[in-house]
Amino acid sequence: MLGLLLLQVLASCLCLGHSEVVTSFETSCPQFFFRETPPNEALEPQKPAWICQRYKNQYYFATLYDRKMRIPVYSAYIYQPGPGKRPKTWLVEPQLLGPAYPKTMEKEWTLINRYNVSLEKLSQSQAILHDYKNLTGLNRGHLNPNGHHDDYSSRMATFTLTNIVPQDEKLNGGAWNNYEQQTMIRRTQGCTTTFVVVGAVPGNNYIAKGRVNKPSHLWSAACCVVDNNYIKAWAVIAENDKNEVQLLTLGELEDTLTELYGRGQVSLFDSDCPRN
Repeated sequence: MLGLLLLQVLASCLCLGHSEVVTSFETSCPQFFFRETPPNEALEPQKPAWICQRYKNQYYFATLYDRKMRIPVYSAYIYQPGPGKRPKTWLVEPQLLGPAYPKTMEKEWTLINRYNVSLEKLSQSQAILHDYKNLTGLNRGHLNPNGHHDDYSSRMATFTLTNIVPQDEKLNGGAWNNYEQQTMIRRTQGCTTTFVVVGAVPGNNYIAKGRVNKPSHLWSAACCVVDNNYIKAWAVIAENDKNEVQLLTLGELEDTLTELYGRGQVSLFDSDCPRN
């Protein structure tokens, strides 16, 4: 009995110690994935970082980050839209620098002035604000959009550069925005909980003198629980130089991503999500 109690105490201590950059989503922030099942290894880049996105000591979503390309592979979250102000402050992920740094996302200014981190050192671990300045035809595109969250803290948490890719500005403000703001509302009618994974396929072009990859495609998939007996899923994909979004089944998107990534069959959700 005493041994069991000690194990429980040890487990609780380990849970308290979880940082932003973790070893697996299953053990750290599985709540953002349907049936606590993240996408499979077919999406993993050469230099991955698993981030449980923490803001003000609370997890809000999960991001698989590509340290080499300096863009997210995908962000996973629960769809909970609501009205509210759009944040203006951009944040970075201190834990990508190393475990000695804060466990919650911070402003660049805070890391430079309070923690004596040079901008050069910060830029080695991730994209920084300067990378996104003076862009032509591109802007900062959220994978997990702030409009899919219902309070200020959860919207603020999406304003981390680890959730951002260089996105075609016409697509970001046009067809992609229509999908996020209109199609999602229609598709989620009757849903009790909607799990979403939004990702970016690395392309052949870069911004910031080769530092940050410009994705060739953006994609989004959702799996929604309507009731105990009915689950539905849908997906979209868009080329990152056209103002068009293609609506797909979940199975069609997974097959398309399997070809685009070339690392084996892609699975985005638990097998209970319908593929057709």
